[in-house]
Amino acid sequence: GMINWHDLGVAFALFLVLEGILPFLNPHGVRRTLEMIAGLGDAQLRFAGLTSMLLGLVLLYAVKA
Repeated sequence: GMINWHDLGVAFALFLVLEGILPFLNPHGVRRTLEMIAGLGDAQLRFAGLTSMLLGLVLLYAVKA
């Protein structure tokens, strides 16, 4: 179907807000986490990304239903 650009915009805005909360509240913790992520291999990062996407889809489905 047709992409709803308004919903996509709202989702992206929410994403930016959520992404900004942790560095704002706990910059030291975020820096440590990023250093840990930087030490992971490509395969581990891919798996983490896939897991994150699947969790997001499940959560989206649960919220929509």
